[in-house]
Amino acid sequence: MEGARELLEAERDEARRRLAALTGSFAEVVAASRDTNADDEHDPEGATIAFERSQLATLVAQARRHLAEVEAALIRLDNGVYGRCEACGAPIDPARLQVRPAARTCVGC
Repeated sequence: MEGARELLEAERDEARRRLAALTGSFAEVVAASRDTNADDEHDPEGATIAFERSQLATLVAQARRHLAEVEAALIRLDNGVYGRCEACGAPIDPARLQVRPAARTCVGC
């Protein structure tokens, strides 16, 4: 697929930047909660800190999964199977790959 490598590498770079930013934000929230004596259970602001920490942890996990998907797509590209549905073996519509470069399945599957 023409341009697939460039698209995937750009997607990988963006995923790495996002993961780094989210990881830094998560570390800041954890450090801020450590530096305070807020009781998450009884302090009205505590729930906000716990919520932020939970939300950031979820976003970090999502960013890690996305990065892994993009890296797997690069491996498929190197192996010559990029752009083929992993479920049925049919070609994945190039428009789908343009929108979701790490897509592993066709729209039907």
